[in-house]
Amino acid sequence: MKIAMAQVLSTNDPQLNLDIIREYATQASSAGARLVVFPEAMHIAMGNSLLDAAEPLDGPWAQAVRQLAEELQITILAGMFTPGEGARVRNTLLITGSGIDTHYDKIHLYDAFGFAESDSVTPGERPVHFDIDGVKFAVAICYDLRFPKLFTHHAQHGVLINLVSASWGAGEGKAEQWTTLAKARALDTTTFVIAVDQADPESAGETVSGTAPRGVGRSIAVDPLGRVLHESGQGVELAILDLDLEAITEAREKLPVLANAREI
Repeated sequence: MKIAMAQVLSTNDPQLNLDIIREYATQASSAGARLVVFPEAMHIAMGNSLLDAAEPLDGPWAQAVRQLAEELQITILAGMFTPGEGARVRNTLLITGSGIDTHYDKIHLYDAFGFAESDSVTPGERPVHFDIDGVKFAVAICYDLRFPKLFTHHAQHGVLINLVSASWGAGEGKAEQWTTLAKARALDTTTFVIAVDQADPESAGETVSGTAPRGVGRSIAVDPLGRVLHESGQGVELAILDLDLEAITEAREKLPVLANAREI
């Protein structure tokens, strides 16, 4: 199965961000990908007013993504912001195309490293799975990657490929934590982990200030035995992966962590 990883850099303009999605989804579709994963915060970049930008799932931004996915015959995953409780939003991953229309609201909020996502975001409450061609996928957003139980839950429910969209925070050792965690979650679950981050803004000449997580690049694809299939640099990049799903059977014969797990 071919999957595309679109490591891009979103802006403060939702319309321009739709143009970015169109450009890279078109390339992914032309390359034969069944699915393209965009980062978190594709609707509007972190560090802007999320509340002012938030739209419902049937609003014009999400509808434009749906129409594009239908036009290109590809499933698109793209991060957006939807209305939350009170003066807060939900950090939402829209999943649309190929007969799929669902969404995931980020469960674990990034109250860490001097940033308090819970001040402006209402947490989600449920994991989300979906199927393409009989293959079960699950999704996560950014900080979720630090929580193994979410990924174990997915694997126990038949998930073979975990997709992560992120706008990872920069800082000392943070990029290394991002790639290490992706490998760990693959090994925890003997699943593929495809983790797509925002490109590093500094790679495009932007000056970054404040604590908002804007991305570090280094999107990564890991196989069920923790082997790196692809790791991006810091800049904008589209990668196409052709996953051999037989690798999951091989991994689970060698490393039956799901079968060996015991309640403690």
